[in-house]
Amino acid sequence: MTGGSPADAPAVPVRPLGRLDDSRCSVQALSRGDSPVATAAPAQRWVLIEQPGPWGRDALAESRFDRLVAPALARRSRAENVRLLLVRRPGGRLADSGRRWAYADSHPGREGLWWSVRSRDADLLDAPWDGSVGEPASGPVYLVCTHGGHDACCALRGRPLARTLPAPGPADVWECSHLGGDRFAANAVVLPYGFYYGQVPGDGADLVAAHSRGQVALPWLRGRAGVPPPAQAAQHEARRTLGLLGIDDLPVVAVRQLTRPGEEVERWVVTLAGPSGDVVAAVESRPSVEAVHLTCRATHAAHSRTWHVTLGADLS
Repeated sequence: MTGGSPADAPAVPVRPLGRLDDSRCSVQALSRGDSPVATAAPAQRWVLIEQPGPWGRDALAESRFDRLVAPALARRSRAENVRLLLVRRPGGRLADSGRRWAYADSHPGREGLWWSVRSRDADLLDAPWDGSVGEPASGPVYLVCTHGGHDACCALRGRPLARTLPAPGPADVWECSHLGGDRFAANAVVLPYGFYYGQVPGDGADLVAAHSRGQVALPWLRGRAGVPPPAQAAQHEARRTLGLLGIDDLPVVAVRQLTRPGEEVERWVVTLAGPSGDVVAAVESRPSVEAVHLTCRATHAAHSRTWHVTLGADLS
């Protein structure tokens, strides 16, 4: 398939973002004390596509990416269960645009991220998504959601973080399209490990420092991509209680659901591998007491899920 050039793509209108006031979902979430724990997405394979310029609500289709290629690329990503993200340099540094793209694998034990350069957007339709091409990243890559076309909070909180995040090198920090969890902005994901973070404060220095030590930054950790939500909740509580912050600490051994899926209150038993034997947790999820607007664009109030974990309970 041969697509048109980026110049053939429709212009994307740039909408004014407004201000970060009390009406914003992220301001309200902080005021309520909403917990971002157990909200990491399921994807464990990623394709990052450098695409400077504005992004509409559907970033791939509403950007300067080749409009003839975008639908086929989206179909491929769905068929192969790969998360597509557009990325760009913080601060709109278009002169540094090199039409890069990367494949990342977040599966524990085979983590990696490999950068390549495309000559045209259509190259991504048959490029191997398996780590067999490209130059491997030398360390963590930080993606900060700045997708204002999806939710204003992502841009209002994300752009300042992306500009100031003190990563070791300029290739290690990128703005990215929608990560999910808008009300937890500023949101970030650290690849290739797939650790999601929310409500990251200041310049994110503590986040970068933790990963430079091979650890997670627990106060802002949402969870690890691909780990089932009840296991994310169990890992978070076990890390907090046991002080185990290494990125590979407390892998999941088993997740056993005790209730039928979709019940108002759901319960699980989660078993994690600890340094001195298994760590067992009772996990419960139930709707939040209050229904609220979960994004700035939401037209109806909704209940989020809250998570409650008890370690070492009698689960026989």
